[in-house]
Amino acid sequence: MLRYIYGQDLRHFPRLRDTMFRDRAEQFKNRLGWEVQVNEKGEERDEYDDMNPLYVIWQKPDGTHGGSMRFLPTTGDTMVNDHFLFLTDGVRIESPFIWECTRFCLAPGADRRVTAALTLGAGEIMEEFGLKHFVGVFDPRMERIYSLMGLNPDVLGRSGEGRGAVGVGLWEMHEDVFVPTLERAGVDRETSKCWFRMAFDEGYTQQERAIA
Repeated sequence: MLRYIYGQDLRHFPRLRDTMFRDRAEQFKNRLGWEVQVNEKGEERDEYDDMNPLYVIWQKPDGTHGGSMRFLPTTGDTMVNDHFLFLTDGVRIESPFIWECTRFCLAPGADRRVTAALTLGAGEIMEEFGLKHFVGVFDPRMERIYSLMGLNPDVLGRSGEGRGAVGVGLWEMHEDVFVPTLERAGVDRETSKCWFRMAFDEGYTQQERAIA
């Protein structure tokens, strides 16, 4: 199932939290060779994890992490504005209707169903929060994933070539993308909406959310 969890609430989901940060270390440090910091627990975290981001996480039946993304409003600190302004000719991306999406991560062995589910979660956030776009820095691998999901970013800038290329772009989830995404994820829209409501409906306690 999909979980929508703010950083300050990850403590209610310790198994999911810990496996997410360990899977991030495995993907970004070990598989992709990014220059990221891994702590003594084998977890990849950075300063943006301390800013109470919203995480969309696919939780496997055993309660562990299957895949995740991290979202932050561009009205605050973001990676694209703090580290990648060279890709936008120094233009900051700041709007209450644009959120940054980072740290797309899949657990080892995850299939395309998880990718589709995370895409679905991003679409629900966009619709329910009244957003217009997500902004993200991407490499060729992520651009291929976007294309497979029918999401082609409006590229604002690029640098480099081949596997070392990096770009920044805006993307959105159109209504016509929901149907094929739901099919790939293997869920219906009512289930998707139920997962979202469970996260934000005040009628659910944190304990109920943790054991759902």
